[in-house]
Amino acid sequence: MKNASSVVDDKSGVRDELDLSSARWRRLPGDAGDAVEYAFIPHTDGVTYMALRQAFEGNDTVLVFTPSEWDAFLLGVRDGEFDRP
Repeated sequence: MKNASSVVDDKSGVRDELDLSSARWRRLPGDAGDAVEYAFIPHTDGVTYMALRQAFEGNDTVLVFTPSEWDAFLLGVRDGEFDRP
């Protein structure tokens, strides 16, 4: 049985190997100035990573999340962890 520390995914070895050029970016709803796009990026390791970026021309900053990181983020959203006071 795996302990909790071995369940955490590590993307450091694959981040630079992800093919973002063929990503199918989709826009999240929101204000035009703050638009965010996301894409699911499959990798040869069999894992599909989640990528996020701001939606404007020339932006090359992309955040990459492992499946467990993305699940933890979604759980936080659903629990109101990021709600404004």
